[in-house]
Amino acid sequence: MAVDVIMPQMGESIFEGTITKWLKKPGDKIERDEPLFEISTDKVDAEIPSPSAGVLKEIKVNEGQTVPIQTVVAVIEADGAGAATAAPAPASAKAETPKPTPVPASPKDEAPAPKAAPPAPAPPAAQRPGPSLVPAAGSPAPPQRPASIAASGEKIRSSPLVRRIAREQNIDLAQVPGTGAGGRISKRDILAAVEGGGTASGTAARTAAGAAPAMPRPSAPPPASGGAAASAVLENAVPRERMYFGHYEVQPMSVMRQRIAEHMVLSKRVSPHVYSVDEVNVSAIAALRAKMKDQFEQAAGTKLTFMPFFVRAAVEGLRTFPTVNASVDGTNIILHKECNIGIAVALDWGLIVPVIKGAEEKNFLGIARSINDLAERARAKKLKPEEVAESTFSITNPGVFGGLFGLPVINQPNVAILGLGTIEKRPVVIDDAIAIRSMVYLTLSYDHRVVDGAVAHQFMGKVKHTLENWTESIL
Repeated sequence: MAVDVIMPQMGESIFEGTITKWLKKPGDKIERDEPLFEISTDKVDAEIPSPSAGVLKEIKVNEGQTVPIQTVVAVIEADGAGAATAAPAPASAKAETPKPTPVPASPKDEAPAPKAAPPAPAPPAAQRPGPSLVPAAGSPAPPQRPASIAASGEKIRSSPLVRRIAREQNIDLAQVPGTGAGGRISKRDILAAVEGGGTASGTAARTAAGAAPAMPRPSAPPPASGGAAASAVLENAVPRERMYFGHYEVQPMSVMRQRIAEHMVLSKRVSPHVYSVDEVNVSAIAALRAKMKDQFEQAAGTKLTFMPFFVRAAVEGLRTFPTVNASVDGTNIILHKECNIGIAVALDWGLIVPVIKGAEEKNFLGIARSINDLAERARAKKLKPEEVAESTFSITNPGVFGGLFGLPVINQPNVAILGLGTIEKRPVVIDDAIAIRSMVYLTLSYDHRVVDGAVAHQFMGKVKHTLENWTESIL
């Protein structure tokens, strides 16, 4: 029995995925729920299990290809005992023979918008009220959109992120061709439009309609891959002949690397970054951790790291200064009631930011367990899309690699991110005497549209006070 393997929907707002690696090849035996292939989406990388036990008969989508959800990517010749029944096609999908439009018997029975009538000749350009979406004669037709998308822009299929970028960049989504499933406008479509200063199709349509644009803009190249926007930025910034010289090796960006590039370019474009740096004496915390780490691991079943201390301190700061726990929607500031803390996790193949939801409701032990669990599953590609979404504030830790401090890029749509430097013993002045203490630099990158320097430094002061005067029990 043949079982189709489909591209799964890894989240409510995800409509396509890229196959990054096949873990089996045709002819290999596979057990039910055994990892079959790896995918990358806009939100997460994940291993997809086999829906059935049997033999992998055929691979229909190669590595590196991006396809819509529900696309058949492989076929398994299933064992009789372990076969999983393939999902039947919905009844609504059955093809129906189109019925001819009946001729109305009287005027009151007429259809409101007859479709059979031939199109009237196009009026002269001077009589047209605005830009036309009709292509010039002989030019290729623009990508078809779903019938539910009207010229007024209603019911345009796109994600909240796409709509936010369009608002901030003053781009009319009705003029952006959607390359996603069913004509959906994806993130790479809107980023390509931003890089082109608008949409190439919109400019072409206006020109065909007879309305010459006031300032011609270079058209954006078609988004051949998820990293088209980032590639365009690099190619425009550095002449190609200067990029290749001497001995070199060309490595294509992975799908995750392309996504990171897009996110970083977008964040720098959207948020005016400002940075504040503070130094914190964490000697008491370092001594507490050294004393309790073995007991903590035995009692709690998880390792005691420094990160839970910083998360708890950040939560106290966000409670006191809610402006830092915010996001921007057009000209509105969204003040979040929950503290959903994103923790940057370095992977061998990139970076991902899983989220501790409702961190303000967790005690120290709960936060420690959440951090370790999310980090382990991130490295094993076991995260769910919802576990890397809805962060309200983020923390990154370059100090674990020995960095003194860094100036991180804001994780959109947050308005701030806290960077942790390495914890090391340094000479400091205490009560007019030089002493050796465990010190750490903290940096706050913040969006100056929302957070002012005074608020940023008060927030940092609250974090510093919490860490230097630690009183909370860790067990």
